[in-house]
Amino acid sequence: MAWSLGWRAFALLAMNRWGVFRKTAGRCSPPLFSWGHCPWRGTESFLDPEMKAFLEANTEVTRSGSLTPEIQLRLLTPRCKFWWERADRWPHGDPYWAIYWPGGQALSRYFLDNPDIVRGKSVLDLGSGCGATAIAAKMSGASRILASDIDPNKWDLVVLGDMFYDEHLADSLHQWLKNCFRAHRTRVLIGDPGRPQFSGHSIRHQLHKVVEYSLPETTRQENNGLTTSTVWDFQP
Repeated sequence: MAWSLGWRAFALLAMNRWGVFRKTAGRCSPPLFSWGHCPWRGTESFLDPEMKAFLEANTEVTRSGSLTPEIQLRLLTPRCKFWWERADRWPHGDPYWAIYWPGGQALSRYFLDNPDIVRGKSVLDLGSGCGATAIAAKMSGASRILASDIDPNKWDLVVLGDMFYDEHLADSLHQWLKNCFRAHRTRVLIGDPGRPQFSGHSIRHQLHKVVEYSLPETTRQENNGLTTSTVWDFQP
């Protein structure tokens, strides 16, 4: 597929714009959008009309091909024009949010199957992407949810899906998560399909496997043959 060889290959191999996280991890209020063009107007919660029209024309609302058919998302799919275009033709910054990444799928499925994990709790979905895990938390009864890149406040539960794709970012995340746990005993759940940057990282010695899911064939094809995705409990 052209998309697989285009911006998606770039997204998987060179997502270093998340380096912004490394520079802001110790600050109190980093921006919610750390890459490309931010489509929101100021602090308002409404998309610019032109941006909204562009996204509606070039993404698809779907609930198929993932571990959570209960959740309907607006994504970039093979039926969309830019799936087949080169990466540089997408005009508004890298659309990582438009992909339902496998780590997020595992976390979302886990919440829907085990609502007691989040019911009545405040949840921070760090690096939330398409927002599916935050949606799953809400569907499972979470009392307060923030989908963000990072947040300094105390949360009962922090979840990260597909965030350990870069060694330096993984190091920063590991330290930040240890601080959250030590300061507030915050529970941390991580969703990852077994990327090398995650599997070979020292954080693996502080993780307990909660559940492993076999990925749908569509997700396998879209993620270079990854076959499973796992939810891990961080226990430093």
